[in-house]
Amino acid sequence: MSDAVTSAEDGLARCPWGVDPEIYRDYHDSEWGRPVRGDDELFERVTLEAFQSGLSWLIILRKRESFRAAFDGFRIAKVAAYTDADARRLMEDAGIVRNRLKIAATIANAKAAAELASDGGLSDLVWSFAPERRERPKRLADIAAVTPESTALSKALKKRGFRFVGPTTAYAMMQAVGMVDDHLADCHVPERD
Repeated sequence: MSDAVTSAEDGLARCPWGVDPEIYRDYHDSEWGRPVRGDDELFERVTLEAFQSGLSWLIILRKRESFRAAFDGFRIAKVAAYTDADARRLMEDAGIVRNRLKIAATIANAKAAAELASDGGLSDLVWSFAPERRERPKRLADIAAVTPESTALSKALKKRGFRFVGPTTAYAMMQAVGMVDDHLADCHVPERD
């Protein structure tokens, strides 16, 4: 993979990871790096990033609709009420990644997110760690895997009972939900406002 933007069949310059396959291209062009707010919406991103840990993001994208169905659309209140029977059901669902620890973490994270409602919610907490806006990177090598902000966000989430939210996972989520704009400088995706 190139370290700089790559032109796809359609002639548009994209971040090299967002060229192929088509599911990556669609995600890159329409979602990644665009601001996402809302507790349930961010809970979905926290969950998907946690499930991705140690796996390819392509696996998660291909199973995303199954994840949504299995976890009740990532509605925090629904997932926070899951029982042991729900955890067993999820372990039997071939449409998702069946990892016992990650399933248990998702349920625990929903409970932790539900407790944040009285303090402004998950969205307010996560976005409070958004760094100052900076110039887009020129090359993939210019993008850090961990930042002081992602480390602080990870610590804040863990302090509130979240699991599978290390600094690298936190930074991947920050990229995905538009807290940082790590599209490469020459990428066709417009810069966020």
